[in-house]
Amino acid sequence: MTFLVSLAAGIVERRGGMLVHSSIIAREMGIPAVNGVSDATELIKNGDLVTVNGYLGLVVIGKPEFDREHAN
Repeated sequence: MTFLVSLAAGIVERRGGMLVHSSIIAREMGIPAVNGVSDATELIKNGDLVTVNGYLGLVVIGKPEFDREHAN
């Protein structure tokens, strides 16, 4: 799985927590990860736009209802 993570913009997993392998690899690679989304495989379909916020643990499927702002 580790070699595929470098191709991902974020990770959403059905099980796990802060110390599972995907969380550690995501943290090392600087990409957002949210674990413990039990129905992720039923909700997220191929081609869906997904926004992953690893700090808040949020996963938004579809176009987000907020604008992305950069803090400088």
